[in-house]
Amino acid sequence: MNQLTGKVALITGAASGIGAAIATTLAAAGALVAINYRTSQAPAEALATEITAQNGNAKAFGGDVSSQDQAITLSNAVAKHFGKIDILINNAGLIEPALFAAITPESFHRQFTTNTLSVLLMMQAAIPHFPESGGRVINISSSLAMAPVESTAAYAAAKAAVNTLTQCFARELGPRQITVNAIAPGATETPMTAAIPEEIKQKIAAQTPLGRWATPQDIADAALFLASDASRFITGRILTIDGGLTY
Repeated sequence: MNQLTGKVALITGAASGIGAAIATTLAAAGALVAINYRTSQAPAEALATEITAQNGNAKAFGGDVSSQDQAITLSNAVAKHFGKIDILINNAGLIEPALFAAITPESFHRQFTTNTLSVLLMMQAAIPHFPESGGRVINISSSLAMAPVESTAAYAAAKAAVNTLTQCFARELGPRQITVNAIAPGATETPMTAAIPEEIKQKIAAQTPLGRWATPQDIADAALFLASDASRFITGRILTIDGGLTY
């Protein structure tokens, strides 16, 4: 079912993991997909080629979304190539685990710049290219924003800030018929979590009512819903997808 035919979706940090799953899912639903990457050019271009081979429409675009100049350049390039932007998915993220005494100012700034500032910069850069009829913004947060665990303080705080931005910007952009929502994934099998020891993964799965970790597809399907017209009266919401682990 082509729910997004003719819509242009810009997905940041989309070369792998959740971002790649979202790109593939939205393309299958008819969207024209801009796959953003910062350093992973080859995987991003390979994903675009794969989507195109499956009768989709995708192109890879480089750019550091935590830089105002590069966010503007990226958004302009996507709008020039596809003609507009209808959907912005802020997925780029960075986690640097550390207990409180080991958190450095440099790491703190990196995590807030990549996870939080990039949301603001990309919205400022992309929304001028949205049509007058409105659009969709989906921010990828984390369940850690609501239920942090040790060594995740800076990351969890940065994602909590994303939730606050989501709620505030939903009010500001509502009159323009732009919805702004966030998805807060729980433990998800991605390259970012690949280094977590297997015993810890099993412990988290055992504590989760549904008995497993999320897959990127679990998150991508929710993103498709929020990007589609089915979510037209939903805005300012944080959708936690963690198999029931947090309440």
